[in-house]
Amino acid sequence: MTSDVTQKPAQASVLKNLDAVRAMIKRHKFNDYIFSAIGLLTLMLVLLTLLILFSDLVMDGYERFNLSFLSEYPSRRAANAGLLSAWVGSALVMLVTFLVAVPMGVAAGLYLEEYAPKNWFSDLIEINVTNLAGVPSIVYGLLALGLFVYILDLGQSILTAGLTLGLLILPIVIVSTRESIRAIPIAIREAAYAVGATKWQVCYDHVIKYSYGGILTGVIIGMARALGETAPIITIGALTFIAFLPPSPVTEVAPFINFEWLSSGFTVLPIQMFNWLSRPDHAFHINAAATGALIIIVTLLMNGTAIYLRYKIRKNIKW
Repeated sequence: MTSDVTQKPAQASVLKNLDAVRAMIKRHKFNDYIFSAIGLLTLMLVLLTLLILFSDLVMDGYERFNLSFLSEYPSRRAANAGLLSAWVGSALVMLVTFLVAVPMGVAAGLYLEEYAPKNWFSDLIEINVTNLAGVPSIVYGLLALGLFVYILDLGQSILTAGLTLGLLILPIVIVSTRESIRAIPIAIREAAYAVGATKWQVCYDHVIKYSYGGILTGVIIGMARALGETAPIITIGALTFIAFLPPSPVTEVAPFINFEWLSSGFTVLPIQMFNWLSRPDHAFHINAAATGALIIIVTLLMNGTAIYLRYKIRKNIKW
């Protein structure tokens, strides 16, 4: 009889605790639902804003969406003006940017994550790299103006622009490389060491291989950012009107490679768009709208390619 009396309060206490746990779980699920709804609403609002702006650009500049717009030089007559020198200049600048930033960024990220000793100096480097990823682009333009243009006397050239944008995206490549390497399970490294692999063999044959998708994604996203940058390019003196192309990087005679284009004057798509927007004639504004739409399309394609490649690479990797 006494045990029944003592068990009833205990059972009541357990039931009370269970009710409290159920109420807490229900409340947390409700909070998760509210957070998910707010996040989805915010995402849809951002996408809708982008879609409206993009649609406005397309409607304003759709009449210039033709091959002649891409194959003609800029002109004082809006109807005859094209993007030939701008998109060729952008392509050459992006080539230099890629060659400068990607090998150095991947190597730096691999060194900091796999080789560098964990001490105050490596922590200081990590803090500075992370901070550099958030520095405004105009600061890189001022740095390039003083270092590349005046001190190294490289002039207002494609090489200067590529080095400037390379510095701009270098922290992005380093950070994305380190994050991708950190995601590799430690068991893969231990298994490689167990069969006698050296440090470099582990990094080259396993770490880089398995983190390739994330590294490639960071590189493409960094290149997409560099494609739309205007402030550092204006700072180093990019031309706003150019009616000629740089010398071709490839020639028909040995050694079949020409480096004169590196010192050539240039313009890029954002600069050409800015030039047309600064003119009072509305016809040039139509050209600027078409250029803006093309920049957005190329950026979306680059980001979409990064997502697709990351998905395919991760899908084909067997852990």
